[in-house]
Amino acid sequence: MWGGGAARALTRALRRRRAAAALPGAAGGLRDILQDSNRKRQLKFGSTLPVSLTEMKSNMFTVKRPFSTSHSSVDSKEMKKFQLLAHKWWDEEGEYAALHSMNDIRVPFIRDTLLSMSSNYHLGNPLSGIKILDVGCGGGLLSEPLGRLGASVTGIDPVEDNIRTADGHKSFDPVLAERIQYKSSSLEEIVEESMETFDVIVASEVVEHVADLEMFIKCCSQVLKPEGSLFITTINKTQLSYVLGIVVAEKIMGIVPEGTHEWEKFVPPEELEHLLESNGFSVRSVKGMLYNPLWGSWSWVQSTSLNYALHAVRAGARPRSHATDTLPQTDVQQRSATAGAAGTVPDSAV
Repeated sequence: MWGGGAARALTRALRRRRAAAALPGAAGGLRDILQDSNRKRQLKFGSTLPVSLTEMKSNMFTVKRPFSTSHSSVDSKEMKKFQLLAHKWWDEEGEYAALHSMNDIRVPFIRDTLLSMSSNYHLGNPLSGIKILDVGCGGGLLSEPLGRLGASVTGIDPVEDNIRTADGHKSFDPVLAERIQYKSSSLEEIVEESMETFDVIVASEVVEHVADLEMFIKCCSQVLKPEGSLFITTINKTQLSYVLGIVVAEKIMGIVPEGTHEWEKFVPPEELEHLLESNGFSVRSVKGMLYNPLWGSWSWVQSTSLNYALHAVRAGARPRSHATDTLPQTDVQQRSATAGAAGTVPDSAV
């Protein structure tokens, strides 16, 4: 219980506390940063930030999102950001520490949802027989735990150095080397060869970086089998997400490198649901997520004002009010508990 994972969490917590301790006396600094960021945004976009939440909601479906004239969902500027950090993916104390800890909730969310929708269950390998596409896989932080649960995983990323890092890391585990394959590719580049190929698509912390969100969703629909599942985690577009996700997380506490995110590309859940439903998906669940920088941990919350996770199913599935309706709740809990014991690994090995 108090092994290496806990020690690392404590180290992160102490570091975050020292950073947080400077905040009360830095109110003026925070105000200056906010004002400076707003001035820069006015020069770049010709508007103030952020508008009221009421205005945001009323304009949600009329404001055009950034569009790629090259007919690609890949943003070259985003590629350059991640190119610089390609060697840092498996540093649990580094720039991707928050993504490492996110596995504690996103992996069980994917696993339990899929178990609740299937009558097939393989002891020790609960996701055996399931073909998963991990879009924007980076260094393989999510691909590997899904592979350990028995899934056949294809991870794609347009940054070649990310794929080299992912390939190198999986090579240490012969089982993962067989279950996971990585490709340096964008989503639209594999559409023709992968029509209706995958049972599941995961796009975790990806959609806020794409150049053309609607094209991205269309491509997901094309490579996903009918009744297949799409899992997305991303950041809402609210005033709170700007203050905490941009100003505090990037400029003050350095949880992620400055410039990692652009508030204009954050996606409200209502907009994402609208796009999904317009492209043949049925949204089954939306859950709020919250990151605690002091303890370096994630938890589920009711509010979706910051981060959230979404599960949608491509048309063809029988309508259900909830994903867990297909099995008695006790059966779902028993399967999840068994799968958790048999198919997961300690934090230090993820």
